[in-house]
Amino acid sequence: MTARVRALAPAPADLQRRQLLLGAGLLSGAAVLGGLAAPAQAQSNLSAADRQVVQRAQAYLQGLTSAQGTFVETGPNGQRRQGRFYLQRPGKMRFEYTDPAGLLVVSDGYNVKRYDPRLNNFQQVPLGRTPLSTFLAREVRLDQGVRIDRVTRMDSGAFAITARDSGRPNDGQVILAFAGDPMRLHEWTITDAQGSRTRTQLTSLQPASGLASSLFQLRDPTRRPGRN
Repeated sequence: MTARVRALAPAPADLQRRQLLLGAGLLSGAAVLGGLAAPAQAQSNLSAADRQVVQRAQAYLQGLTSAQGTFVETGPNGQRRQGRFYLQRPGKMRFEYTDPAGLLVVSDGYNVKRYDPRLNNFQQVPLGRTPLSTFLAREVRLDQGVRIDRVTRMDSGAFAITARDSGRPNDGQVILAFAGDPMRLHEWTITDAQGSRTRTQLTSLQPASGLASSLFQLRDPTRRPGRN
């Protein structure tokens, strides 16, 4: 019989979050950008030009309220996954994998859920306990609770921001890369506390309106009728 993992399973919390969000690649691992408690002086190491770049990125992410696109994810061992994603802020996101087929990672605004049909495995944790909570917040803030370690600017106008949770700096880091005219988010690379890296490239990204609410709903397919 295939084992199932639920939110109340006796797995260590950090390991469960890491497994849950590995499929999405987005700010995965332990809470890379999870907290919002530290003051803005965490950015005091940045130059005026760097802070301007961070403000541009923050304004862009704040404006990314509803979108869809495709992605390619490269894991720590070089394994590649791909599929489609849907975003509706605040709180909602869906990663729908075509390779491997059937793998889903869904945030409904309250919980982040992951279902792997190959293993008949379902997991969920509260959204607020995951790094997705910062990215999907009603108000995206990169000047509070986030430590910006580096801003890399290129002559082409592209730039990258290396950041981590200022309250838990040893939990890992994320690099957000932006490029294009008009500017858009092109990719992110996450390094978790163990040094494992996951890179997610957005091969397409378009604004989307009228996304169906069913995209952001995921019931436990492993639950048998009549069982609690």
